[in-house]
Amino acid sequence: MTPDEVIRETPESVRVASDTIRATPRADRPLVSVTEFTDPACPWAWGSEPVFRLLRLTLGSRAHWRPVFGILFDEDDDPAPDPAAEARWYERFIREVTVHTDAPCAPRLRWLTRSSLPASLAAKAAGSQGPEVAERVLRRLRESTFVLGAPADTPDGIRGVVRGVPGLDSDRLLRELAARETRDAVRADWAETRRPIPEVLGLEGPGPHPGGAKEAGDHRRYALPTLLFDGPGGRVCVPGWQPPETYLEAARTAAGDRLPLTPVRLPAAAALERWRSLTGPELALLTEESTAPAEAVRVDTGHGPLWLHPDEAHAREQSSFAVKAQVAGVSDDETPRGVH
Repeated sequence: MTPDEVIRETPESVRVASDTIRATPRADRPLVSVTEFTDPACPWAWGSEPVFRLLRLTLGSRAHWRPVFGILFDEDDDPAPDPAAEARWYERFIREVTVHTDAPCAPRLRWLTRSSLPASLAAKAAGSQGPEVAERVLRRLRESTFVLGAPADTPDGIRGVVRGVPGLDSDRLLRELAARETRDAVRADWAETRRPIPEVLGLEGPGPHPGGAKEAGDHRRYALPTLLFDGPGGRVCVPGWQPPETYLEAARTAAGDRLPLTPVRLPAAAALERWRSLTGPELALLTEESTAPAEAVRVDTGHGPLWLHPDEAHAREQSSFAVKAQVAGVSDDETPRGVH
């Protein structure tokens, strides 16, 4: 199959988005579909949260957004010969990424996630409870690694981390993440991530993370994060770490120039009410304010603060025992046996 034939072939991202759009009344149909290749354990995806939140806010109902979970660390990967050294390596990598993203990071990564599959299953399962719930669940799962330093990679760890998410039925979440249908959907995500479009094969460019496809065992996969925009204006791929203007222009192009480029921003108090958890870069980008609202609860991390809505802070206090139980018995110089 030639590259042109690959481009013309209808990929899974377009088929799923098209089915959703066709089922929507014409007046309410989004202008563009966005496919986000991501992973809860990816520091570049965590660092892109401010821009992606801005993009979702600006596009609103004019975009249909679909996360695809690439599974950076799979359950059948070979175990690390030295789990503690592996955790220190990934901690250094996170800090190297943080130099560019300015995102918070944990003072210490207790262990490298055993596998990012359980968190991806949870994020996928949360979608059945609505996009807002799913977005908040994924955010909590990301923060388990990048704020707590204790990746939610077991059912008990996931239950503890997501406890108190508004609108979430956590018992239902745990049932559905264990369902075959959820596993099949995430495995389909794994496969879709390993069918990158020709434009990102061998891609090189300026910047710390230009987004060329990565070698992954016997496959090549999208760099994480990568966004695909599909609409009447065609397809636009934005891989890697990019500025907000690049994503907004891509959305406008895919929509056939029928979207405004002006980003939408909120007062800091309204942003905190909407998202309940804000990093420093999010406070700056989403609100253009340098000071958090007076009622925000500050959580210090290994790199800058995280600001929580008071209700969110209270909910997390209620789940702290579950998080502590997950890391009980793990000293600063140890990680659980068998992690990779």
